[in-house]
Amino acid sequence: MTRLWKREWNYEHTIKACFTGYIVQAIVNNFASLLFLTFQSAYGISLSKITLLVAFNFCVQLCVDLLGAGFIDRIGYRASMVLAHVFSAAGLFSLAILPEVLPDAFAGLLLSVMIYAVGGGLLEVLVSPVVESCPTENKETAMSLLHSFYCWGSAGVVLFSSLFFAVFGVERWRILAVLWALVPVVNGLVFTRVPIYSLLEEGDQGMSLPELFRNRAFWIIMLLMVCAGASEHAVAQWASTFAESALEIPKTIGDLAGPMFFALLMGTSRAFYGKYGAGIHLGRFIKASTVVCIFSFLLISLSPWPAGSLLGCGLCGLGVGILWPGSFSMAARIMPRGGTLLFAMLALAGDLGCSAGPGFVGMVSSAAGGNLHTGILAAVLFPAVMLAGCCLLLRVTRSTDI
Repeated sequence: MTRLWKREWNYEHTIKACFTGYIVQAIVNNFASLLFLTFQSAYGISLSKITLLVAFNFCVQLCVDLLGAGFIDRIGYRASMVLAHVFSAAGLFSLAILPEVLPDAFAGLLLSVMIYAVGGGLLEVLVSPVVESCPTENKETAMSLLHSFYCWGSAGVVLFSSLFFAVFGVERWRILAVLWALVPVVNGLVFTRVPIYSLLEEGDQGMSLPELFRNRAFWIIMLLMVCAGASEHAVAQWASTFAESALEIPKTIGDLAGPMFFALLMGTSRAFYGKYGAGIHLGRFIKASTVVCIFSFLLISLSPWPAGSLLGCGLCGLGVGILWPGSFSMAARIMPRGGTLLFAMLALAGDLGCSAGPGFVGMVSSAAGGNLHTGILAAVLFPAVMLAGCCLLLRVTRSTDI
C-alpha cells in the first residue's frame, strides 16, 4: 500500500480521479432520492417538503457555482478538489446522524443536504475543466466519457443500494449512507497526489464576465445547460418514487427498472460518443437526442402500461446522455478562452436546470392531486426548448463543426 501511494502519478491518474469525482457527485445527487418514501413514512414528511429537498440540493450547488470561479482561482484547483470531497463525505455522514439527533428530522435532512451539496457544487465546477486541461488528444470524446461516469455512479448507487436494502432492510439506510461516504474520503486523498494542469496556455488570460455576457452564443449555451439539467433530473429524481407510487411496483424492482435503467442508458449514450464521437457531428447528435428525449417523456407519462413507462425512463436516459457534456464541449470550442469562469457559469445554469426540472414536476404533480404522470408530461417543455436552442446556436455561430 505504501509503495502504491508513493508511485509516480501522471495525467491518466488525474483523469481517473476525475471519473471517480463524478461517481461521488452521483452518490450525493441520487442516494437520498431512493429514500423519499422512507423519509415520508419514517419522519412524516409531505411530498412538497420532499420536493424542497431536491430543489434545495441544487440551489446550494447553484450558489457554489456562482461563487466558485473566484474562490477556486484564489486557492487553486487541488485545494478546491480536496474540499469538495470533504464536504461530500461530511454531508453523507451527517445524513445518517442529524435527522436522529436534531429535534426536527426534516431540519437534519436539510442541513445534511446543504453540506454535501457544497461538495457537489464544487465538483460540478472543477471536474470538467481539470479533465479539459489534461493533455488528451480529443477533448470532446474525453468530456463525454468523463460524464458517463456520473451515469455509472448513478447506476451503481441504485444497484448496490437496492441489494443492500433487499438483504439488510431499508430501515438500515443510515449504515449505507456511511459506507457511501467512504468513496469521497478515499478519492479526496488521491487528489492530494495527482498532478493538476492549467486550463489556459501560459500567458493567456481567461474571458471576463462582461466578455461572456456580450457573446450571444454564451446565452444560448446557458439556456441549453438549463434545459439539459432539467430534462435529466425531471426524470432521474422522480423515477424511483414514480415507479413505486404511480406504477405501484415493488421498491427493489422499481428502482432497478426505473432510475438504474435510466442511468445505464444515459451512460451508454455518453460512452458511445466518448468512443466514436470523433466521427460524429456533435450538433446533429444533440438534436437527435432531444427528439428521443421528447418521445420518452411522452411515453413515461401517457403509456397505459407500467412496462411502457419504465421503457420511457430508459429511453430518457439515452436521450439526455449527450445533452450536458455536449453543451460543455460546444462552449469550450466556441469560447476557448472561457477559463474557469465559463465552466462555473455553465455549471450554474446546469444546476439551475437540475433544481427547476424536478421542482417543476413536483409542483405540477401536487397541483394535479399528486399525479406524477401529469408532472412529467408537463416537463416535456425542457427537451423541446433544448431542441430549439440547439438549432438557434448553430445558426448564430454559423459553424459546421459543432
